[in-house]
Amino acid sequence: MREILIVGGGYAGFYTAWGLEKSLRVGEARVTVVDPRPYMTYQPFLPEVTAGSVEARHAAVSLRRHLRRTRLIAGSVTEVRHADRAVTVRPADGNDFELSYDILVVTAGAVTRTFPIPGLAQHAIGLKHVEEAVAIRDRLLTAFDQAASLPPGAERRKLLTVTFVGGGFSGVEGFGELLSLATATLKYYPELSAADLSFHLVEARDRILPEVSDGPGEWVVRSLERRGAQVHLNAQLVSAVDGHVVLSTGEEFDSELIVWTAGNASNPVVRRHTDLPVDERGLLVVRPDLRVGPDSEPLPDVWAAGDDAAVPDLALPIPGARTVPNAQHAVRQGRLLAKNIAAGLHGGRVRNYRHGSLGVVATLGLGRGIFQYRSIVIKGFPAWLMHRGYHVLAVPTWERKIRVLSVWLTAALFGRDLVSLASVQHPRDAFVTSGDPHTASLSGADHGRA
Repeated sequence: MREILIVGGGYAGFYTAWGLEKSLRVGEARVTVVDPRPYMTYQPFLPEVTAGSVEARHAAVSLRRHLRRTRLIAGSVTEVRHADRAVTVRPADGNDFELSYDILVVTAGAVTRTFPIPGLAQHAIGLKHVEEAVAIRDRLLTAFDQAASLPPGAERRKLLTVTFVGGGFSGVEGFGELLSLATATLKYYPELSAADLSFHLVEARDRILPEVSDGPGEWVVRSLERRGAQVHLNAQLVSAVDGHVVLSTGEEFDSELIVWTAGNASNPVVRRHTDLPVDERGLLVVRPDLRVGPDSEPLPDVWAAGDDAAVPDLALPIPGARTVPNAQHAVRQGRLLAKNIAAGLHGGRVRNYRHGSLGVVATLGLGRGIFQYRSIVIKGFPAWLMHRGYHVLAVPTWERKIRVLSVWLTAALFGRDLVSLASVQHPRDAFVTSGDPHTASLSGADHGRA
């Protein structure tokens, strides 16, 4: 029986395994997925997770629940040696081990791109995983509780200052949703006012949302500024030491919450620890049919898709164009990948990946959005409805669709839940201190063992 090994259980990996379960005959091949997380993150929902509009678990699709005939290994692939048809796996616990394969599928996914900025690693948080989105929301709501007990001044101002670095879709959506949450939360805190809130969006280029044209991008900036936000264009983060933000424009301010969404980088395993061909950006060289290798000589039995694959974009009349790394392409590439692998095993014909954009849609907070398809632009509430409608259809499985819809309907009736559960990050505190605030500092040393 053939061994099909899928490196990564994100969009492309999940849909490849899901499709193979439907396409392969019983006993024809064993499919194995290696991923450190037991779920696929539906990343378009992460901004709404930060705002409490989507429950965290509903943005995570369980691999074991939906991949019933796939072997799942909790671990990370640290090296790929196609010359030996083997990979090295580092499990969550225990020693590294090797896995052999007949067919390899690389869908490892990108990682957050960071820079050696002073204070960034110590104070910033990303927005790529469910855990990060939950932590961002909890930190903001906890800051409200803390600020309400303080007199007006620098400490209160810092607690209620939020900084997002990166003006792409992830940054703008997360920023808009968190701004919406903060504004709605104010009415429950009579001690605070809108003047206490300070939201900053920092973008190195001269515009945000490069996926939309100039006019809609400028409208988004004006919309955010009308809601009290400050958008810093042509600005870079220079330092974040102790939460003190310094920008390249000379502006400085203290910020309790710093969220880094300034782009992605190829997975280090793909970039540095494989004998597969990669391009100058560290992405796998991929043919239009998703086989790895140049057009002249594809590697046998190696496929790739998603953020780490430089897939030719046949829908664009531009030589050398590559598909952009987004969920829309990763899902469709994963589906085609499963069909092409099955076709190769059954003696069928593999097909090239060709998919034109369906347009771009973004949420900017509750009841606000932007949509563009070519010259068609829709703003405000209709675009927000389109965003919700598209993503509830796109999230995999009916079980997840129904769960998300139920939360949205509940929120429409009763509003968003404003409870912070930041204490779950240190679950042993109450046990260690026995509720005595005088011994609370003793639990700090135990956080690493909680």
